[in-house]
Amino acid sequence: QVQLVESGGGLVQAGDSLRLSCAVSGLTFSSFGMAWFRQAPGKEREFVAAITKSGGGTYCADSVKERFTIFRDNAKNTVYLQMNSLKPEDTAVYYCAARSRDGLVSNKYEYIFWGQGTQVTVSS
Repeated sequence: QVQLVESGGGLVQAGDSLRLSCAVSGLTFSSFGMAWFRQAPGKEREFVAAITKSGGGTYCADSVKERFTIFRDNAKNTVYLQMNSLKPEDTAVYYCAARSRDGLVSNKYEYIFWGQGTQVTVSS
């Protein structure tokens, strides 16, 4: 049974930092490309960042690329999202997702496994 479990969300103030984690089990983690998406109330789920199987390649959405970093630890079967200089517009539920192919893909329909999400709320 494949499980992706996000953690690390919370309520913070603008300018603060958070690190999200996504612990993965039930699959060969190092064989999957990983990504983070987010969904704000009333909006579509949007791409945030992706990382290749090895962790050697990353890609972030323009809206976050100067502030967020995605990285992974294949020994711990975990992918992370370091979020700095948070803004109120970053408020959303954040989801991690797994894709069986390598590459840096922003299309949510390419990802086959999803976590349940973790809430991030940034107050002004």
